[in-house]
Amino acid sequence: MKFKSTRDSNVYIDSKNALLKGISDEGGLFIPEEFPKLGSINHMMDMQYKDLAYYILGKFFTDFTPEELSACVNGAYNSTNFSDPYIAPIRKTSDRYFVELYHGRTSAFKDMALSIFPYFIQTALKTSEEFDNIVILVATSGDTGKAALEGFKDVDNIRIAVLYPQDGVSSIQKLQMQTQEGNNTYVLGVVGNFDDCQTTVKNIFANKEFNKKLNEDRIQLSSANSINVGRLLPQIVYYYSSYINLLKFGEIKNNEKINIVVPTGNFGNILAAYYAKEMGLPINKLICASNDNNVLTDFINKGIYDKNNDLILTTSPSMDVLVSSNVERFLYHMSNENTDIVSDLMKKLNEKGRYEIDDSILNNMDFMNAYYAKEEEVNEKILSTLLNEKYLIDTHTAVASVAYDKYLKETDDRTKTLIDSTASPYKFSKDILKALDIDTNNLNDFEIMNKLHNITSVPIPKNLSSLQNKEIRFNEYSKKEDILNNIKKFIGDNNNA
Repeated sequence: MKFKSTRDSNVYIDSKNALLKGISDEGGLFIPEEFPKLGSINHMMDMQYKDLAYYILGKFFTDFTPEELSACVNGAYNSTNFSDPYIAPIRKTSDRYFVELYHGRTSAFKDMALSIFPYFIQTALKTSEEFDNIVILVATSGDTGKAALEGFKDVDNIRIAVLYPQDGVSSIQKLQMQTQEGNNTYVLGVVGNFDDCQTTVKNIFANKEFNKKLNEDRIQLSSANSINVGRLLPQIVYYYSSYINLLKFGEIKNNEKINIVVPTGNFGNILAAYYAKEMGLPINKLICASNDNNVLTDFINKGIYDKNNDLILTTSPSMDVLVSSNVERFLYHMSNENTDIVSDLMKKLNEKGRYEIDDSILNNMDFMNAYYAKEEEVNEKILSTLLNEKYLIDTHTAVASVAYDKYLKETDDRTKTLIDSTASPYKFSKDILKALDIDTNNLNDFEIMNKLHNITSVPIPKNLSSLQNKEIRFNEYSKKEDILNNIKKFIGDNNNA
């Protein structure tokens, strides 16, 4: 399997190079040359999660030897990294199913891909003739940063730097990153929002002089954001796993189509669901859920992408995004792989902050619906789900559940529906208690977590409760224009360059 670029039809590289580069030289994102067809679900029924990952990812990463891929999968999906034996268990409520994607080491769905991603990078680096070291650069709206840091900490020949918006993450998310261990890690707060962080990362990737200097030192700059295909493709696995579990428990029949609702920020998670659909998973509708930053809702419903809005800080910070990077890959597929169209649209987005797609492209997106949830709707959904279903969900999952309510009201489609539950409620305890109309004044983060636990009896993940005793290592903040110098200093201090 080779990988192509969204912006240049002449690019054609193997998966190990795609993993190490992260982004194509002209700025495009890597996509697989085709969608492998997996065939009948029947022969996957007895596979454990790691077996399923080996089978599916082996269709894409064909330049990995069986031994290399097996080591990656076994290193990632085990009881050390995940607290639930199902890895991605399903919870049933009265009229919907939730797949819990937060039982990994940092209590967020990003662990699902970032547990295996460091193994991919390490394996690819070992066989690289060009590079001896990798610097991973990450922009985070909260969850990706910690999951990437945890995955790469103390990994030989790899360093990782994470940028997060100073006021755009929850206090627990910030503490997770500021207390990060590992002698190869670096965390920097940015005076700005997530889009400032993400734009800075893209600009550093595009900085030819900086990259030339790194390459001379046999260092490759790469990304652990979902712009890297190694982050995107592992997410396909849990959609297959979820479908198989629904089958096993008799909730659906073989080949019965399901809907999937995804709370969406950077568009990678829902894109992975689309990939699963193209590979043969019986999916009826994909439902894109946004918060008050509803750029994607307008894009999917009207064909207009406009980032020229003020970013609204919400209680679902991982979705506080105006520029969703993986939309570029989606446009590539929806435009029948037209790199000229994609390049033109990305140029318009960069120069004018908006673009409009042709009806022909919009019509190709008819399998996807989009809705957004206002803050008061999110609060009401958290409360009603706890009261009526005895089930505790976080703010992002509540956004998705509200979106599904709106889809049901609009369509009356009773197709069985799976909702991505993307984070432990305890990462957003204060917001959840506020939704439950419970006072948190004069309580610190850990007292707030304990209060939520006392009310719901839902266990607090150990990785979150243990933060109380950890030392803060990173409390530095930087203006956008100073970030590159900070990154250079981090690399230099670790490289003597």
